[in-house]
Amino acid sequence: MPKGYWIARVDIRDPERYKDYVAAAKPAFEKYGATFLARGGAFTELEGKARARNVVIEFPSHQAAVDCYNSPEYQIAAKIRQEVADAEMVVVEGV
Repeated sequence: MPKGYWIARVDIRDPERYKDYVAAAKPAFEKYGATFLARGGAFTELEGKARARNVVIEFPSHQAAVDCYNSPEYQIAAKIRQEVADAEMVVVEGV
């Protein structure tokens, strides 16, 4: 079964409150077997408009990645993130 990946591009408006999002999201990530492959760090903008923070999270399957996002645990965190950051997020299936 192919793995699933969250790809998130984020501009944080309130870094202090974003810490609350990170803490609130942790239980969902643990429950659904998330492994962070990229979490911020240096990047090179090649095409289009980049955001300041880029995150890639691996899950055991595409369905696990979708289920994590839709879980009650993550939705609590998502509300915080949506208040303090602008983001695009997609789930992609691995090869």
